[in-house]
Amino acid sequence: MTATVPTTMDAVLLTAHGGPEVLEHRRVPVPRPGPDEVLVRVAAAALNNTDVWTREGAYGLPGPRSGWTGPVAFPRIQGGDVAGRVAATGAEVDDGLLGARVLVDPALYAGDGPDTYPADVLGSERDGGYAQYCVVPASCAHRVDGSPLTDVELACLPIAYGTALGMVERGAVTRGDTVLVTGASGGVGLAAVQLCAARGARVVAVSSTGKTDPVRAAGADVVLDRRAGPVLDALSEAAPDGVDVAVDVVAGPTLAGGLDLLRDGGRWVVAGALDGAEVTVDVRRLYLRNRRLVGSTMHTPAVFERLVGIARRGEVRPVVAATYPLVEAAGAQRDLEARRHVGKLVLLP
Repeated sequence: MTATVPTTMDAVLLTAHGGPEVLEHRRVPVPRPGPDEVLVRVAAAALNNTDVWTREGAYGLPGPRSGWTGPVAFPRIQGGDVAGRVAATGAEVDDGLLGARVLVDPALYAGDGPDTYPADVLGSERDGGYAQYCVVPASCAHRVDGSPLTDVELACLPIAYGTALGMVERGAVTRGDTVLVTGASGGVGLAAVQLCAARGARVVAVSSTGKTDPVRAAGADVVLDRRAGPVLDALSEAAPDGVDVAVDVVAGPTLAGGLDLLRDGGRWVVAGALDGAEVTVDVRRLYLRNRRLVGSTMHTPAVFERLVGIARRGEVRPVVAATYPLVEAAGAQRDLEARRHVGKLVLLP
């Protein structure tokens, strides 16, 4: 079933790998949903580092440049974070979904179970939310009609908060834990601060210079400036009894030296390598103390369902740094790369 939908729409297309200049604003046909799909009128689409890395082809290992899982088919409409309303439903979809306010799961999964992993990401392997409309499987469109969050706030959730919640779940963060969050002023790091604080954990955050106040406002109990001195020394002072969980998006020397900060049975969960991807670890520091080093990428279906519940109840309110009209997508990506902001950058198609 279809509401009144135009035949063409505004979109920003990724035309090649390169700098922001390869993003082109065009008028293109509105896509049509397949039998098990829905057409979503995009109310807001947040930016993520994955947009920049896909644009650059930086996900590729040595060899051909690629997107999240492989070569990108150009032109591609980027944008994995989408909130909006269902404008049309495919023939096999319950037309009761028409008009529903939805939060879109950007992942397609490698299997059918609740704990399977993403194999495909909206805006990389298929067209996403840098447009007035996008098509997604009906199973990915989660109703959030009664959420107290704005459309802009909802759009901040899927990738950054999904990734952070996946890390929090894999780290088994619970009330009373002391949790280290690195890269706390970034999208995933700030989300982790909010999610851990909402669970009643004590959060020790490491942040960039000049961004400590917003991180503290997001729920961190202690905020350390990573350039004020040796980070590991500051962490030892802030958590003299050690930490139960580390939620880490920087890796590098912090991971290499920080494992000794974990209490017996502690969990170090890593989902990024902003400070260095190659780390030397003495494995005896892990197994002799029953510590765990865990890799974490994005979310599972079960984690996203929990995130939708958080969105419906408004338990966490994302921090929004700035919004942009769709035509300024290239400038928004430049601002994202400059990293002068705290919170999410969001396009308003």
